[in-house]
Amino acid sequence: MNTDTDTLPVPPTAKKPLKRRLVHYLGKKFLQIIWAFQARHSKVSTTPFLRNDEFPFIHILEDNWREIREELEQVLKQEQDIPAFHQISPDQARISKGTDWKTFALLVLGVKIDQNRAQCPRTSALLDSIPNLQNAWFSILAPHYHIPPHKGPTKALVRCHLGLRVPQAWERCWIRVDDQKYNWREGKVVMFDDTFEHEVLNDTDEQRVVLFLDVDRPTDNIGALFNRWVLRLIKSSHYFKDPLRNLAAWNRQHPPQTMDLKNLH
Repeated sequence: MNTDTDTLPVPPTAKKPLKRRLVHYLGKKFLQIIWAFQARHSKVSTTPFLRNDEFPFIHILEDNWREIREELEQVLKQEQDIPAFHQISPDQARISKGTDWKTFALLVLGVKIDQNRAQCPRTSALLDSIPNLQNAWFSILAPHYHIPPHKGPTKALVRCHLGLRVPQAWERCWIRVDDQKYNWREGKVVMFDDTFEHEVLNDTDEQRVVLFLDVDRPTDNIGALFNRWVLRLIKSSHYFKDPLRNLAAWNRQHPPQTMDLKNLH
Protein backbone atom coordinates (compact mmCIF):
# COMPACT_ATOMS: atom_id res chain seq x y z
CA MET A 1 0.00 0.00 0.00
CA ASN A 2 1.47 3.30 -1.10
CA THR A 3 2.00 6.22 1.25
CA ASP A 4 2.59 9.87 0.49
CA THR A 5 6.34 9.43 1.04
CA ASP A 6 6.46 6.81 -1.71
CA THR A 7 5.97 9.59 -4.27
CA LEU A 8 8.85 11.76 -3.02
CA PRO A 9 12.17 11.67 -4.87
CA VAL A 10 14.90 9.94 -2.87
CA PRO A 11 18.61 10.40 -3.65
CA PRO A 12 20.31 7.20 -4.81
CA THR A 13 22.64 7.26 -1.79
CA ALA A 14 19.85 7.62 0.79
CA LYS A 15 19.41 4.77 3.26
CA LYS A 16 15.61 4.68 3.07
CA PRO A 17 15.26 2.68 -0.17
CA LEU A 18 17.82 0.15 1.08
CA LYS A 19 15.93 -0.17 4.36
CA ARG A 20 12.69 -0.74 2.51
CA ARG A 21 14.27 -3.37 0.31
CA LEU A 22 15.71 -5.11 3.37
CA VAL A 23 12.38 -5.08 5.20
CA HIS A 24 10.66 -6.42 2.09
CA TYR A 25 13.27 -9.16 1.68
CA LEU A 26 13.14 -10.19 5.34
CA GLY A 27 9.35 -10.13 5.26
CA LYS A 28 9.29 -12.49 2.29
CA LYS A 29 11.75 -14.83 3.97
CA PHE A 30 9.70 -14.82 7.16
CA LEU A 31 6.54 -15.66 5.23
CA GLN A 32 8.32 -18.52 3.46
CA ILE A 33 9.34 -19.97 6.83
CA ILE A 34 5.76 -19.69 8.11
CA TRP A 35 4.34 -21.23 4.92
CA ALA A 36 6.78 -24.14 5.16
CA PHE A 37 5.71 -24.75 8.76
CA GLN A 38 2.03 -24.65 7.80
CA ALA A 39 2.66 -27.04 4.90
CA ARG A 40 4.37 -29.57 7.18
CA HIS A 41 1.29 -29.72 9.39
CA SER A 42 -1.28 -29.81 6.57
CA LYS A 43 -3.56 -32.83 6.22
CA VAL A 44 -4.34 -32.00 2.59
CA SER A 45 -2.23 -31.41 -0.49
CA THR A 46 0.25 -28.53 -0.49
CA THR A 47 0.32 -28.29 -4.30
CA PRO A 48 -0.92 -25.23 -6.26
CA PHE A 49 -4.25 -26.94 -7.02
CA LEU A 50 -5.74 -29.34 -4.47
CA ARG A 51 -7.84 -32.42 -5.06
CA ASN A 52 -11.59 -31.90 -4.67
CA ASP A 53 -11.97 -35.24 -2.89
CA GLU A 54 -9.99 -33.79 0.03
CA PHE A 55 -12.92 -31.46 0.83
CA PRO A 56 -16.23 -33.18 1.61
CA PHE A 57 -18.25 -29.95 1.43
CA ILE A 58 -17.77 -29.52 -2.32
CA HIS A 59 -20.90 -31.50 -3.18
CA ILE A 60 -22.96 -28.86 -1.32
CA LEU A 61 -21.85 -26.29 -3.86
CA GLU A 62 -21.92 -28.41 -7.01
CA ASP A 63 -25.31 -29.97 -6.18
CA ASN A 64 -26.91 -26.55 -5.60
CA TRP A 65 -25.04 -24.28 -7.97
CA ARG A 66 -28.11 -23.40 -10.05
CA GLU A 67 -29.93 -22.08 -6.97
CA ILE A 68 -26.87 -20.03 -6.07
CA ARG A 69 -26.74 -18.63 -9.60
CA GLU A 70 -30.44 -17.68 -9.46
CA GLU A 71 -29.71 -15.47 -6.47
CA LEU A 72 -26.59 -14.11 -8.16
CA GLU A 73 -28.71 -13.07 -11.16
CA GLN A 74 -30.98 -11.08 -8.85
CA VAL A 75 -27.97 -9.39 -7.27
CA LEU A 76 -26.57 -8.49 -10.69
CA LYS A 77 -29.75 -6.59 -11.53
CA GLN A 78 -28.32 -3.92 -9.21
CA GLU A 79 -24.75 -4.30 -10.39
CA GLN A 80 -24.20 -0.54 -10.29
CA ASP A 81 -24.47 -0.78 -6.48
CA ILE A 82 -21.80 -3.49 -6.14
CA PRO A 83 -18.38 -2.09 -5.14
CA ALA A 84 -15.08 -2.70 -6.87
CA PHE A 85 -12.70 -4.83 -4.81
CA HIS A 86 -10.34 -1.93 -4.01
CA GLN A 87 -13.24 0.29 -2.92
CA ILE A 88 -13.75 -2.11 -0.02
CA SER A 89 -10.16 -3.31 0.45
CA PRO A 90 -7.74 -0.50 -0.50
CA ASP A 91 -4.80 -2.93 -0.17
CA GLN A 92 -5.99 -4.48 -3.44
CA ALA A 93 -5.53 -1.30 -5.48
CA ARG A 94 -2.54 -2.75 -7.35
CA ILE A 95 -4.61 -5.60 -8.80
CA SER A 96 -8.10 -4.06 -8.87
CA LYS A 97 -8.65 -1.16 -11.28
CA GLY A 98 -11.69 0.90 -12.16
CA THR A 99 -14.89 -1.11 -11.84
CA ASP A 100 -13.63 -4.19 -13.65
CA TRP A 101 -13.43 -6.45 -10.59
CA LYS A 102 -16.41 -6.25 -8.26
CA THR A 103 -17.14 -8.22 -5.10
CA PHE A 104 -20.44 -8.88 -3.33
CA ALA A 105 -19.45 -10.03 0.14
CA LEU A 106 -21.48 -12.48 2.23
CA LEU A 107 -18.84 -13.41 4.82
CA VAL A 108 -15.52 -11.71 5.69
CA LEU A 109 -13.20 -13.67 8.00
CA GLY A 110 -16.16 -15.15 9.80
CA VAL A 111 -18.21 -11.94 10.00
CA LYS A 112 -21.61 -12.26 8.30
CA ILE A 113 -22.63 -9.35 6.06
CA ASP A 114 -26.32 -9.32 6.95
CA GLN A 115 -27.55 -6.82 4.35
CA ASN A 116 -26.03 -8.84 1.52
CA ARG A 117 -27.03 -12.20 2.99
CA ALA A 118 -30.66 -11.05 3.10
CA GLN A 119 -30.55 -10.77 -0.69
CA CYS A 120 -29.22 -14.35 -0.98
CA PRO A 121 -31.05 -16.40 1.64
CA ARG A 122 -30.64 -19.80 -0.01
CA THR A 123 -26.95 -19.24 -0.77
CA SER A 124 -26.39 -18.04 2.80
CA ALA A 125 -28.08 -21.13 4.22
CA LEU A 126 -25.86 -23.35 2.09
CA LEU A 127 -22.76 -21.45 3.21
CA ASP A 128 -23.80 -21.88 6.84
CA SER A 129 -23.64 -25.65 6.33
CA ILE A 130 -19.98 -25.53 5.24
CA PRO A 131 -17.64 -26.09 8.22
CA ASN A 132 -14.71 -23.78 8.93
CA LEU A 133 -15.72 -21.23 6.29
CA GLN A 134 -13.97 -17.85 6.64
CA ASN A 135 -14.71 -15.83 3.48
CA ALA A 136 -17.49 -15.92 0.90
CA TRP A 137 -18.38 -13.51 -1.87
CA PHE A 138 -19.36 -13.29 -5.51
CA SER A 139 -16.29 -12.32 -7.55
CA ILE A 140 -17.40 -10.49 -10.70
CA LEU A 141 -14.84 -9.97 -13.47
CA ALA A 142 -15.51 -7.73 -16.45
CA PRO A 143 -14.72 -8.73 -20.04
CA HIS A 144 -11.09 -8.35 -21.10
CA TYR A 145 -9.79 -7.78 -17.60
CA HIS A 146 -6.49 -9.14 -16.31
CA ILE A 147 -5.74 -9.56 -12.60
CA PRO A 148 -1.92 -9.37 -12.44
CA PRO A 149 0.24 -11.94 -10.62
CA HIS A 150 0.04 -11.77 -6.83
CA LYS A 151 0.14 -13.98 -3.73
CA GLY A 152 -2.07 -14.43 -0.70
CA PRO A 153 -0.77 -13.92 2.84
CA THR A 154 -1.27 -17.29 4.52
CA LYS A 155 -1.57 -21.06 4.05
CA ALA A 156 -4.01 -21.13 6.96
CA LEU A 157 -6.75 -20.94 4.32
CA VAL A 158 -7.51 -22.81 1.12
CA ARG A 159 -9.34 -21.04 -1.69
CA CYS A 160 -12.37 -22.36 -3.50
CA HIS A 161 -14.04 -21.10 -6.70
CA LEU A 162 -17.45 -22.29 -7.90
CA GLY A 163 -18.12 -21.33 -11.51
CA LEU A 164 -21.46 -19.52 -11.82
CA ARG A 165 -21.25 -17.42 -14.98
CA VAL A 166 -18.55 -18.55 -17.36
CA PRO A 167 -18.06 -17.05 -20.86
CA GLN A 168 -18.96 -19.22 -23.82
CA ALA A 169 -15.32 -18.96 -24.94
CA TRP A 170 -14.27 -20.54 -21.63
CA GLU A 171 -10.87 -21.58 -22.96
CA ARG A 172 -9.91 -17.86 -23.00
CA CYS A 173 -10.94 -17.36 -19.37
CA TRP A 174 -8.51 -18.86 -16.89
CA ILE A 175 -6.64 -18.70 -13.61
CA ARG A 176 -2.96 -19.57 -13.42
CA VAL A 177 -1.62 -20.85 -10.09
CA ASP A 178 2.16 -21.30 -10.12
CA ASP A 179 2.79 -22.96 -13.50
CA GLN A 180 -0.67 -24.53 -13.90
CA LYS A 181 -3.82 -23.14 -15.52
CA TYR A 182 -7.47 -23.88 -14.92
CA ASN A 183 -10.48 -22.89 -17.03
CA TRP A 184 -13.66 -22.38 -15.03
CA ARG A 185 -16.77 -24.37 -15.91
CA GLU A 186 -20.24 -23.60 -14.66
CA GLY A 187 -21.25 -25.70 -11.69
CA LYS A 188 -17.73 -26.98 -11.05
CA VAL A 189 -15.46 -26.27 -8.08
CA VAL A 190 -11.70 -25.75 -8.09
CA MET A 191 -9.55 -25.64 -4.95
CA PHE A 192 -6.17 -23.93 -4.84
CA ASP A 193 -3.50 -22.47 -2.57
CA ASP A 194 -3.31 -18.72 -3.10
CA THR A 195 0.15 -18.39 -1.51
CA PHE A 196 1.44 -19.58 -4.87
CA GLU A 197 1.71 -16.79 -7.40
CA HIS A 198 -1.55 -16.60 -9.33
CA GLU A 199 -3.19 -14.41 -11.95
CA VAL A 200 -6.50 -14.29 -13.81
CA LEU A 201 -7.43 -13.40 -17.38
CA ASN A 202 -10.90 -13.01 -18.87
CA ASP A 203 -10.01 -12.52 -22.52
CA THR A 204 -13.62 -12.68 -23.71
CA ASP A 205 -16.55 -10.36 -24.41
CA GLU A 206 -18.56 -11.79 -21.50
CA GLN A 207 -18.55 -11.41 -17.73
CA ARG A 208 -17.11 -14.11 -15.48
CA VAL A 209 -18.56 -14.70 -12.01
CA VAL A 210 -17.51 -17.24 -9.39
CA LEU A 211 -18.50 -17.86 -5.80
CA PHE A 212 -15.23 -17.24 -3.99
CA LEU A 213 -14.66 -19.03 -0.68
CA ASP A 214 -11.82 -19.42 1.81
CA VAL A 215 -11.93 -22.37 4.22
CA ASP A 216 -9.61 -23.33 7.04
CA ARG A 217 -6.83 -25.64 5.86
CA PRO A 218 -7.25 -29.07 7.47
CA THR A 219 -4.21 -29.60 9.70
CA ASP A 220 -2.98 -31.57 12.68
CA ASN A 221 -3.45 -30.12 16.17
CA ILE A 222 -0.23 -28.12 16.11
CA GLY A 223 -1.07 -26.65 12.72
CA ALA A 224 -4.61 -25.79 13.81
CA LEU A 225 -3.35 -23.96 16.90
CA PHE A 226 -0.79 -22.03 14.86
CA ASN A 227 -3.27 -21.15 12.12
CA ARG A 228 -5.80 -19.85 14.63
CA TRP A 229 -3.07 -17.55 15.96
CA VAL A 230 -2.29 -16.36 12.41
CA LEU A 231 -5.94 -15.60 11.70
CA ARG A 232 -6.26 -13.70 15.00
CA LEU A 233 -3.32 -11.53 13.93
CA ILE A 234 -4.95 -10.84 10.57
CA LYS A 235 -8.25 -9.97 12.24
CA SER A 236 -6.49 -7.48 14.51
CA SER A 237 -4.91 -5.67 11.54
CA HIS A 238 -6.13 -2.99 9.13
CA TYR A 239 -6.11 -5.71 6.45
CA PHE A 240 -9.33 -6.98 8.05
CA LYS A 241 -10.72 -3.93 9.86
CA ASP A 242 -10.58 -1.51 6.92
CA PRO A 243 -12.66 -3.70 4.54
CA LEU A 244 -15.32 -4.30 7.21
CA ARG A 245 -15.57 -0.59 7.95
CA ASN A 246 -15.65 0.32 4.25
CA LEU A 247 -18.22 -2.36 3.47
CA ALA A 248 -20.52 -1.15 6.23
CA ALA A 249 -20.24 2.42 4.91
CA TRP A 250 -20.86 1.28 1.33
CA ASN A 251 -23.98 -0.67 2.30
CA ARG A 252 -25.38 2.29 4.21
CA GLN A 253 -25.01 4.40 1.08
CA HIS A 254 -26.34 1.69 -1.27
CA PRO A 255 -29.36 0.03 0.38
CA PRO A 256 -30.81 -2.81 -1.68
CA GLN A 257 -33.96 -2.25 -3.69
CA THR A 258 -36.98 -4.36 -2.85
CA MET A 259 -36.60 -7.78 -4.42
CA ASP A 260 -39.28 -10.30 -5.35
CA LEU A 261 -37.82 -13.28 -3.49
CA LYS A 262 -40.68 -15.61 -4.46
CA ASN A 263 -39.30 -15.74 -8.01
CA LEU A 264 -35.86 -16.89 -6.87
CA HIS A 265 -36.75 -20.59 -6.57
